[in-house]
Amino acid sequence: MGVVGFVGAAALGLSLAASAGMSDALAAGGGLSAYQGAWVLEGRDCADVYASAGKGASFKTPVDIFAPAFIVSGKRLRTPMAICGIKSVRPTGDRQLLVLDCANAVAGQEVRVYMIPQSNGALRRYYNEQDPTGTGYQRCSR
Repeated sequence: MGVVGFVGAAALGLSLAASAGMSDALAAGGGLSAYQGAWVLEGRDCADVYASAGKGASFKTPVDIFAPAFIVSGKRLRTPMAICGIKSVRPTGDRQLLVLDCANAVAGQEVRVYMIPQSNGALRRYYNEQDPTGTGYQRCSR
C-alpha cells in the first residue's frame, strides 16, 4: 500500500473514526482527556468492533480493517490499520485540530484530524475546517 493508500486507510479508520504557543507535550497531553477511550461511529454496536481487554478495549480478532472506530490511550490513537502518536492538539475555531504521526505496516504519514467533544459525551469528527456537519462517534469504554 502506498502513501496515498495509507492516508486513505487512516482517514477511513478515523472517519468510519491547545494553543499554538503551548509545547507539544502540554498541547497533546492536556487537551486529550475528553478523547480517551474506545470510539465507534454512532449507530454501530461497540460489541461488533471491540473485545474487553481488562482495563480498556481492544479491537476484536480478526480485526475488521474497515471498522469505523479508533482508540485513544494517552498520547496514542489506534485505528484498525494504523498506530498514531498524537503530536499536538490545537484549537481552531470551534474545533480542535489533532496532528497525528501515523504509521502502518508499509508507510508513515502526518495526518490532521478536526474533532470536538460534545456535551453528551460523544465526539464529532470533521473532514476539514469547512465541513459543516461532521460525523458522530460514541464512546464504548474509557
